[in-house]
Amino acid sequence: MEKRAYGKTGMQVSVLGFGGAEIGFGDAAQRDVDRLLSSALDAGLNLIDTAECYKNSEELIGRAVAGRRSDYFLFTKCGHAAGLDLPDWDPRMLAQSIDRSLERLKTDYVDVIHLHSCSEEVLRQGDVIDVLKRAKEQGKTRFIGYSGDHTNALYAVRTGAFDSLMTSLNIADQEAADLALREAAERGMGVVIKRPVANVAWRHAEAPDSKAYEYPYWQRLQKLKYDFLKGDLQESVGKALRFTLSTPGVHSAIVGTANPDRWASNAGLLTAGALPAAEYEAIRERWRSVAEEDWIGLE
Repeated sequence: MEKRAYGKTGMQVSVLGFGGAEIGFGDAAQRDVDRLLSSALDAGLNLIDTAECYKNSEELIGRAVAGRRSDYFLFTKCGHAAGLDLPDWDPRMLAQSIDRSLERLKTDYVDVIHLHSCSEEVLRQGDVIDVLKRAKEQGKTRFIGYSGDHTNALYAVRTGAFDSLMTSLNIADQEAADLALREAAERGMGVVIKRPVANVAWRHAEAPDSKAYEYPYWQRLQKLKYDFLKGDLQESVGKALRFTLSTPGVHSAIVGTANPDRWASNAGLLTAGALPAAEYEAIRERWRSVAEEDWIGLE
């Protein structure tokens, strides 16, 4: 598994990371998570990402791999109360959320805490950033970051307060490549990508439910009409993932699964290496010629 320097943090992260949303929202069994994460770590994955609001994801991860804490970098997020008796973004709640995450994850520290989809308006108040800075000073996290998209992400980058950026980027969501990623790279930030394969929205022959997470991407892809999406599904997923990881400034991409056997398949998609420059530019050019004004980065 290829590893890349994560900005100025000194961490060397695997280009494919594990996203913990699906195991939480999918009510995964502990035995399956144990098997999934153990095999992934054995195969070279060293980045695990989760969040305070992914149901019991933090607990599942903590029980599965707390005994291998030196084998991986651990990212989590804060911002949503998710059961705590205070409003979202309340500084007191954020401090409680961080402590709760450490307890759930069975660790004394995480490597990065990201503010979770925080608006520019909240960021401008400053106190949410101060909570993360204090957590860093107290050794509860090694680095702090922002997770989000569009102009909120750009503002977060420009504050200069964060070591890490998590944002969306894929064949159907390329705003970040022209907006936040360039400045993040200039500042030496680590960059991890969420939704790197557009939720494989093209697997649906017909439109998914309009409330489905992948629906906006499905709509965009109907207009983008990439030729490579018409072939074998696994090959198209591989090309989409390689596109994301070939984008300048990207260090890792988070892929979630609750299927213990899918990790090897996901890792195998990257054996072909970086996407050839001509293929990468063709996807970028198609986006530039088709993307509509409101095709902003999606949470």
